[in-house]
Amino acid sequence: MNQSEEMFDIYDEKMNRLGVAPRSEVHAKGLWHRTFQCWIVSLEGKEPSLLLQLRHPEKDLFPNLLDISCAGHLAAGETTEDGVRELEEELGLKVDFSELIPCGMYAEEDLISDQLIDREFCHVFIYRCDQPLNRYALQPDEVSGLFAVGVADLERLVHQETNEIKASGYKRGLDGKLDHTSLLLSLDHLVPHPVAYFDLVFRTLKGNKWSE
Repeated sequence: MNQSEEMFDIYDEKMNRLGVAPRSEVHAKGLWHRTFQCWIVSLEGKEPSLLLQLRHPEKDLFPNLLDISCAGHLAAGETTEDGVRELEEELGLKVDFSELIPCGMYAEEDLISDQLIDREFCHVFIYRCDQPLNRYALQPDEVSGLFAVGVADLERLVHQETNEIKASGYKRGLDGKLDHTSLLLSLDHLVPHPVAYFDLVFRTLKGNKWSE
């Protein structure tokens, strides 16, 4: 095992803690572990939008795909509250855990290959931030871009009521600088989460008055 390798608490399918294991073993054997996931909603424009991060091309899971605004594994011994560090590390946002709106916990399995199985207990949150996209400080080795999509548009896309939606944001170029760009997104551009996972987020958004 690599001495610098991340260590995760591992669980059975009923979320009973079993012990600790290194990241490589967790993903090779498909061991259940915990993640912190935070969707950023912005009311900067006329309609509520969600931010999608572009995953770095060297990520072991789903490289070059658009995903949750901010997400990361919880290391061994960390609490869900400790997950707020991901917002600062990936996006440069200093946030207190009390400012997050909980969506709930979602158990997700991704059988990527025989050697790569991801089983996560996802602790999902929403955070409102209306700052412009170019104000975010993206972690260079984790996040390659940040895009905004309309909440209603994304809901239609994941429910396959439309094939493409518009996204606008920033992507890191070959020179390392963030360049403004627009995209037409299909489901193929997104990390594949179950519809029930997205609905957890959409229900929470609709349940808050500031999303109207």
